Amino acid sequence: MVKNEKLKVVLARVVLFFVLFLMYLPILVLIVFSFTKSTELGTWTGFSLQLYKDLFENKSLMRAIGNTLLIALVSALVSTILGTLGAVGTFYTKKRAKKSIETMTQLPVVNAEIVMALSLAVLFKAVNASYTFLTLLVGHVVLTVAFVYLNVKPRLVKMDSSIYEAALDLGATPRVALFKIILPEILPGIFSGFLISITLSLDDFVITQYLKEPSFETISTYIQKIVVKHPIPAEVRALTTLLFLVVLGMVIAITIYNNKKANKQLSAMNAKMRGVIK
Repeated sequence: MVKNEKLKVVLARVVLFFVLFLMYLPILVLIVFSFTKSTELGTWTGFSLQLYKDLFENKSLMRAIGNTLLIALVSALVSTILGTLGAVGTFYTKKRAKKSIETMTQLPVVNAEIVMALSLAVLFKAVNASYTFLTLLVGHVVLTVAFVYLNVKPRLVKMDSSIYEAALDLGATPRVALFKIILPEILPGIFSGFLISITLSLDDFVITQYLKEPSFETISTYIQKIVVKHPIPAEVRALTTLLFLVVLGMVIAITIYNNKKANKQLSAMNAKMRGVIK
C-alpha cells in the first residue's frame, strides 16, 4: 500500500511538471530566440540584443505599449474604486437586495466577452457617441469591476463586523470608520482585485477592438493589424520576454511578502501561546 501511494505521488508530480512544461515551452522558445537577431523564429544566428534595440526604436510599437499601460492602469484604478465601494455597500444592504446585486455582479464574469463588446458598441451607437478613450475606458471597467468585487467580498465576510459597530458607538462617523476600520481590513482583497484588473485589461482584445478610436492602438490590436498583411515583427519576441520577466518578478515579490507576513503572524501567535502557558 505504501509503495502504491508513493507511486501515485510520483506519477502525479510527473504529469503536473509535464503539463507545466507544455504550457511554458512556447514562452521559453520566444525568450531564447529573443537573444538572436534572426527575423525567423527557430533560426539561431548567434547571441545578440538587436531585437531589444529594435523594440525601443519601433515608435509605433512603443506607442501601443504606452497606450496599453495607460488604459490598464486607469481602468484598474476606476474598477478598484467602484468594485470596492460596491462590495462594501452590498455587504451592508438588506439580504434580499444583496442577493439581487450579487447575481448581477456575476453576469460579467460568466458572460462572453464578445457579447459584452457588442452590447456596449450598440449602446454607444444608440446615443450617437463617438469612440474615444472614454468609451474604451468604460468597456474595460465593465469587464474588470466584477472581479474586484469578487476579490473584496471574501475579505468583508471574514472581517469582524463588531469592530466597525464599536467604532460607530465610540463616536466615529461612517466615513471615518470606513477609512480607518474597513479599508485596512480588506486591503489585500483590494490589491488582488487591482492586479487582476490590470491583467485582464492588458490581455483584452475584443472590447478594445470594438470600442477604441481608430488611431488608438494597444499591443494586441497593433499586432493583429500587422499580422493581417505581414509576419509578426521579430521585436515582439523581446517584448514578450520583458513582459514575462516583469510578471514573474511581481509574482515572486508578492509571494515573498505574503510568506513574511504569514511567518510574522505565526510568530506572534506562538508568542501569545507561550505567554498563556507561562
